[in-house]
Amino acid sequence: MAHMDTHTLHRGTAPLLVSLPHDGSVIPDAISARMTDAARAAPDTDWHVSRLYAFARDMGASILVPRYSRYVVDLNRPPDDTSLYPGQNTTGLCPAVQFNGAPVYREDEAPSPAEINDRVHRYWRPYHAALRAELDRLRATHGRVVLWEGHSIRGSDLPLLFDGRLPDFNLGTVSGTSCPPALQRRLEAVLGAQDEYDWVANGRFKGGYITRHYGDPAAGIDAVQLETSQRVYMDEATFEYDDAKAQRARPVLQGLLEVALA
Repeated sequence: MAHMDTHTLHRGTAPLLVSLPHDGSVIPDAISARMTDAARAAPDTDWHVSRLYAFARDMGASILVPRYSRYVVDLNRPPDDTSLYPGQNTTGLCPAVQFNGAPVYREDEAPSPAEINDRVHRYWRPYHAALRAELDRLRATHGRVVLWEGHSIRGSDLPLLFDGRLPDFNLGTVSGTSCPPALQRRLEAVLGAQDEYDWVANGRFKGGYITRHYGDPAAGIDAVQLETSQRVYMDEATFEYDDAKAQRARPVLQGLLEVALA
């Protein structure tokens, strides 16, 4: 286990890296002091995804988990803040608005371009350096590696990002380009074989920067993003983990990772 100020990396033995870039919730005091009261609670965190995916260690997976909140810097955005979804609402590299449309910062307290560049240097680059190094290590050992991007989000009442209700599981392969078609078919087969949860492939969330940037099937790196609606495993109102819900969902998640490794 490698511990850094910005992240924690568990090095596994299987050709699978589970990246959880929005699991962090820490906000440095100097930044928090400029934020609104609501934003200080970091409500847009991918709550408990590291706990949800803890079983992956027993599968031999490497697991990369950040310490800091996406409000400090969003690790799943490009460092130049180019929009991933042109023409659609989204949040940026150092978000100024919450998912509900409310401001992150008090008036005139948003970070300057110089501060954003500093945050990229301090928080964004170390995570991506660790991600790249671990992908390279696993690919060198196995000849191929799967990068699994684990995400979660409140599944309704987020009109800034989507209308209505988000499916329970949202598979993203950048419209089939970040992994081989055969792998996408196997993943869809796992989701289609159960009837407790609804799902979609390459819907509203097709894959963020990490899936798009690192996915390179021709070079032996297959990347997949799974955006899970938080109602699947927790209480969306209180942010509390629901172990019973999580246990029901675990066979689906484990089945997806198993076919990714097949």
